[in-house]
Amino acid sequence: MVPREQAEEAIVADGNGKEEEVGVMGVSAGDGGEEHGGGGGKFSMKNLLWHGGSVWDAWFSCASNQVAQVLLTLPYSFSQLGMISGVLLQLFYGFMGSWTAYLISVLYVEYRSRKEKEGVSFKNHVIQWFEVLDGLLGPYWKAAGLAFNCTFLLFGSVIQLIACASNIYYINDRLDKRTWTYIFGACCATTVFIPSFHNYRIWSFLGLGMTTYTAWYLAIAALINGQVEGVTHAGPTKLVLYFTGATNILYTFGGHAVTVEIMHAMWKPAKFKYIYLLATLYVFTLTLPSASAMYWAFGDELLTHSNAFSLLPKTGWRDAAVILMLIHQFITFGFACTPLYFVWEKVIGMHDTKSICLRALARLPIVVPIWFLAIIFPFFGPINSAVGALLVSFTVYIIPALAHILTYRTASARLNAAEKPPFFLPSWTGMFLLNMFIVVWVLVVGFGLGGWASMVNFIRQIDTFGLFAKCYQCPKPAVAQSPVPLPHH
Repeated sequence: MVPREQAEEAIVADGNGKEEEVGVMGVSAGDGGEEHGGGGGKFSMKNLLWHGGSVWDAWFSCASNQVAQVLLTLPYSFSQLGMISGVLLQLFYGFMGSWTAYLISVLYVEYRSRKEKEGVSFKNHVIQWFEVLDGLLGPYWKAAGLAFNCTFLLFGSVIQLIACASNIYYINDRLDKRTWTYIFGACCATTVFIPSFHNYRIWSFLGLGMTTYTAWYLAIAALINGQVEGVTHAGPTKLVLYFTGATNILYTFGGHAVTVEIMHAMWKPAKFKYIYLLATLYVFTLTLPSASAMYWAFGDELLTHSNAFSLLPKTGWRDAAVILMLIHQFITFGFACTPLYFVWEKVIGMHDTKSICLRALARLPIVVPIWFLAIIFPFFGPINSAVGALLVSFTVYIIPALAHILTYRTASARLNAAEKPPFFLPSWTGMFLLNMFIVVWVLVVGFGLGGWASMVNFIRQIDTFGLFAKCYQCPKPAVAQSPVPLPHH
């Protein structure tokens, strides 16, 4: 008999169909450490497309989730920052984000190894970041992690929905962006049927392919079209714009709020350590050429065009890029929402329910506020910076760095650590100093200056376009001139 395969469980099955829970190192009680993907070792199309837990699955998930609609707003950020600052800040925040993702993975392994030594089973339970903080540092850290993570993921989902409406408008402008938001809100609600990150195997692969096409389309189209007449590259001109652009890049490389859930879906979570860094290196090949080429071609014109598609001529290539980005944004919406689904399931006691349909029904209330917020704040571009400064700064930079310092503050904790310092920074003191630098830098530059700049810009969008804007940054329709009356004789 083929064993029942639970999407939310990090389990493997032996030849007799007996389910066994996989430990943090990927070793179950009787498998001797062999990595396999479930289903009794038999190949099936369902396993190939639906059940992912390998290192490659995690890499595709990280890379696919890290860069989606933000790819279209990075040229806008370059116009605020200037070319040199745009490139340098991408590299800086990219490596900083990879480091804090590494810290999150270390803390996950520490938490899970401690719990497994106590005999705790995670067979029907998906570990989340706030639970890691609770287990290592206590309830106050759990509350902080839960508040920041859930709020960030909520607005991350809102941003994907806004991006869907913004992009489809460049193919079909017969409907305004608000109407498209209604439509895509209903489409994205179908993500309630995807049980967990374990089931994003084919979607992550396709999503990264779609983003790769779009990134290179932007770069090549900008170079082929060349610089527009009278192009200027004045940035940076104002501190408000500079720090707004910087926080959008902080947001770009702060997509690891779902790191713990991706790790938990792996057959060997301890192998995650450097996956996010490798994903970031690939993402650089997408973000740097596309943003640089667009800024070179259009310059300061991007300051009033937060979506890069709006400046490129309508062609079949552009329409293909728009459609592929729409599909990818649907996938990324699911990435951002799935942890929220898990939290809600745990609150209402539905997390261990086996029926996918019942769980999907229970998850629907999460989609409604996302839908509503996307209609209230349709400010594609500026909302990224606001979320980056106020939420991402704490969720994926400050809290992980501080949590690592406090978890290993004692000599006994360092001695018994499940993961020792990495080979490139073998000193605990060096790790603590680097973590403190991240805390201070992000608190002052990201949250402080970035928060000030992004909120000033965000409020300016509200004053200009108003809440519930029907069609944010849409070109104004040409006013038909009345015919000049003929003179009477």
